[in-house]
Amino acid sequence: MAKIILVRHGHVEGIAPERFRGRTDVPLTEEGRRQALAAAECVAARWRPAIVYTSPLQRCVRTGREIAAAAATDCAVLSELVDLDYGDWQWRTLAEVRLEWPELLELWLTSPHLVRFPHGESLQELVGRMADVLRMVLERHATDTVVLVGHDSGIRALLLQLLDQPISAYRRLAPQPASISEVDIVEREVRVLSVNETQHLQHLQH
Repeated sequence: MAKIILVRHGHVEGIAPERFRGRTDVPLTEEGRRQALAAAECVAARWRPAIVYTSPLQRCVRTGREIAAAAATDCAVLSELVDLDYGDWQWRTLAEVRLEWPELLELWLTSPHLVRFPHGESLQELVGRMADVLRMVLERHATDTVVLVGHDSGIRALLLQLLDQPISAYRRLAPQPASISEVDIVEREVRVLSVNETQHLQHLQH
């Protein structure tokens, strides 16, 4: 059995108020660092991962290293886990995008599977990359527990595939910063055990 633990990176600037962060390599905020430590403690207490794979962006690398240290395992960068390429929209706010691309923004908000970002990616390309990640995990780690530390967009794309949902359902999932999702794959049968767990962060809100 392969067990996949999906962890979104901790809080960064650009989450609220929202920006199209994409491949802007922003660091974790102080809040994000506390979240990463809490996620690391949670993962280490519940599982014994063989390895932690992270997106190459520093917000994920930092989160992944905390998890690897707490779980006493290795951490490796996996380029396919990088965030969605928003192209010309990168690091712009919704209001800024609406001024220049009002119709395309409306399409993104209502039918995201029909959008290709100007000079960027489409959700189909993101899903293709995430499918490559799943194939790699199943080939290399068929009987291991593996942690994947990624971005909101990539975790949505992974979960859509694992839940056998269409790309048009992209907005129905909303992984929170430092949230944890757990998936078992037994003889190619997928069992999604939890999605977007955040109980380990509750003590940080006080």
